Amino acid sequence: MTNLHDHAMRAADALLPAASRRKTIPITLASSTSSRAELDMLTSAERTWLKASGFSFAPGDVMLLPDEKGDLARVICGVDPAVAIEHESDPAASIALGAIASRLPAGDYHFESELDDDAMTSLAWALSTYSFESCRSGDTKPVPRLKVSSDTNIETLKAQANGTFFGRDLINTPANLLGPDELEAAATTLAKAFKAKISVIAGDDLLEQNFPMIHAVGRASPRAPRLIDIQWGKKTAPTVTLVGKGVVFDTGGLNIKPGNSMALMKKDMGGAATALALAHMVMAAKLPVRLRVLIPCVENSVSGNAYRPGDVLTSRDGMTVEIGNTDAEGRLVLADALSLADEDAPSTLLCFATLTGSARVALGPDLPPLYATTDELAEHILTHGAAMGDPLWRMPFWTPYEQTLASAVADVSHISQGPFAGSITAALFLQRFVKQTTNFAHIDMYGWVPAPKAAQPKGGEPQTARAIFSWLSKTCESADGQNI
Repeated sequence: MTNLHDHAMRAADALLPAASRRKTIPITLASSTSSRAELDMLTSAERTWLKASGFSFAPGDVMLLPDEKGDLARVICGVDPAVAIEHESDPAASIALGAIASRLPAGDYHFESELDDDAMTSLAWALSTYSFESCRSGDTKPVPRLKVSSDTNIETLKAQANGTFFGRDLINTPANLLGPDELEAAATTLAKAFKAKISVIAGDDLLEQNFPMIHAVGRASPRAPRLIDIQWGKKTAPTVTLVGKGVVFDTGGLNIKPGNSMALMKKDMGGAATALALAHMVMAAKLPVRLRVLIPCVENSVSGNAYRPGDVLTSRDGMTVEIGNTDAEGRLVLADALSLADEDAPSTLLCFATLTGSARVALGPDLPPLYATTDELAEHILTHGAAMGDPLWRMPFWTPYEQTLASAVADVSHISQGPFAGSITAALFLQRFVKQTTNFAHIDMYGWVPAPKAAQPKGGEPQTARAIFSWLSKTCESADGQNI
């Protein structure tokens, strides 16, 4: 199978620099209110064909116009009047415009109109060319390429697109092809590409180095559990630590899932994929931060040595944890990783996890809940998420619900004693293991697009990676970059 990280770098193929001299096909934006003058660049034959074909100029409609030889000469794209005439746009409109790439044949293109947000449209274009090809035989099909404007930072766009592709590929890869060994290999390739340091603690060494809950969750699988640790950047820079849930497949353990609930569990490492996708963006863009990525990587399986409901585990920080349900394994492996991260008291600590079904009941698959310990951190992430079309919704660390995690035999139960507020109580459990870090955020993501939409094909998606990257890159540009 193709190296996942190298394969993801194909996202860069979708963008041409402004200085490129390649001949490009024009894309004309037009709306139902476009004046005749605005369409004067069309030939008489082209205008006649538009009319004869019944082209409605509705937003998102695309018409391919050939020249007299039959070669593609122009693309007409229907848009809202504000985009076509006033060049005004919002993230959704810019993303929708770039998403037409998924409907165009291979070739080189440019937009004739000046766009309000060329960077967002160009990024959406690149993201729209994604397809999961790692398990297919044959050559990868060429993609349409867009020439970006002169004031667009193409390298930043490529960093975001390649990082997103990397995350998508990781989530989409079947669990038989992406176990702990393979996820470690992908992380190693990523680290080597950007000259980062990587270390791995695996198998029984987890017990010797005090990661007992990672070991307990993963020991039932013949594929050994591990903790992956990537470090990059100058030690004097503000530290940003990412922790991503890396459950490569989740059977539910002894509390085994029904078949229909197990079907998508290859995506249960979506938090790890998001952390690695974001790390790719940060390192490719050379942001001035001290980056650390921690991936507790396990397979939650069933065997004679599987951990059980009712067991009491001792965590890295010494807290004893009563197991209420073995299908709530993610918070256990994250707890040990968060304890390690918190020992260094980083400037910012971010946790990504496909953690609870309750989050999906509350907000659906498109809107991950954000839990943040400070209003400032929450506001930064929410603002950049909205601007990037990568949204989140803030949820509270509601301390009155702490009582639902009480245990009669241990310091804490790892699940609540009732059916309500499952995402909040999971976040409260994780927060117990973050004691020194002021800026902590936990994101309870879905990591999957159930039905295709603009710039997001059906399948794996490293949700919030672009939102966090946007915030980090903007903060690093400002004078208060040390206050990440």
